[in-house]
Amino acid sequence: MGFGYSGSTFGEIVFNTGMVGYTETLTDPSYSGQIITLTYPLVGNYGVPDPAIKRDGLPMFFESDKIQARGLVVHELSLTASHWNLSMTLDEWLYNEKIQGISGIDTRELTKKLRESGVMMSALTVSDNEIDENDVKNKLKSAPNYNNEKFMDSVSTKKVEKFGNESENIVLIDAGTKNAIIRNIHDIGYNTVKVPWDTSIEEILKHKPKGVVISNGPGDPENCPETISTAKSLIEKNIPTLGICLGAQILAAAGGAQTYKLKYGHRGQNKPCVNLDNNQVYVTSQNHGYCINPDSLGDTEFDLWFSNVDDKTVEGVKHKNKKCIAVQFHPEASPGPYDCKFVFDELKNIMEGGKAGKT
Repeated sequence: MGFGYSGSTFGEIVFNTGMVGYTETLTDPSYSGQIITLTYPLVGNYGVPDPAIKRDGLPMFFESDKIQARGLVVHELSLTASHWNLSMTLDEWLYNEKIQGISGIDTRELTKKLRESGVMMSALTVSDNEIDENDVKNKLKSAPNYNNEKFMDSVSTKKVEKFGNESENIVLIDAGTKNAIIRNIHDIGYNTVKVPWDTSIEEILKHKPKGVVISNGPGDPENCPETISTAKSLIEKNIPTLGICLGAQILAAAGGAQTYKLKYGHRGQNKPCVNLDNNQVYVTSQNHGYCINPDSLGDTEFDLWFSNVDDKTVEGVKHKNKKCIAVQFHPEASPGPYDCKFVFDELKNIMEGGKAGKT
């Protein structure tokens, strides 16, 4: 059964293993260009809060100002919802944002297909009339391939924006940032100066940053050459820097490492990662399809910091000599768990003269 808005959409189909958090997930700019399959069988029972409610100039319950995913696939859609801050149902929200959804799908079987064959381009059509499958297939063939899409102009800010009233700034390079990153920067006591993805090092230095964060975002890091160039300068100038998700890949590439695309990615809130400094395992929130090649770290000045317990992929690196750290998971969470918020404390530590990973 189709729900949301009538029409057709095309994108890379991926799966997310989270049990909750569809409002945060759908508004995460990292999902731009993708159709999301939620593996949890019942979706929508707590509805959607009011997007107009804001705190500190940001939507209180959302990670951006709109749904970023191109479509949603669920097993069972709850058409009724109950929650203390309910504003609308999931169906109504998708309709209002002109996003297509489909329910009644065997999401377990679909997930198995994606695990075996890898993510792939897909089409989702919602219509009151009979759908011409051949027409949809032909349109899918001519749709832009996710791997080649340039997302930065659509997900990054077009202007400099400042959040907070503190005495010192952290510059946030917006490659598709989540609002939760700004909230966490506020929590460690700094203003956020959000700048476009292709901002030069000269422009960044004009804001007298105590540190820099390179945000999460969609797509291939190789499509962000300007950001990689700026990241090289940040490393050379030893400006305290934290890379998150896509930002981690950008920092690694700036340091000489290679990146590659995972078969089906990591998307969910139950991904175990081990801190190699102390063998502590954390359950993390993740959403990425690209990763740092561990074999290429030997040609860089980065040490492996976090490793994925399930598949041994790189989940975090830190520079041997410079004030530069990066994590592949989402320490800002949203949706949770919030076990890794300490990564922002690590950034504060190196900004104040400490050594990465030693708090």
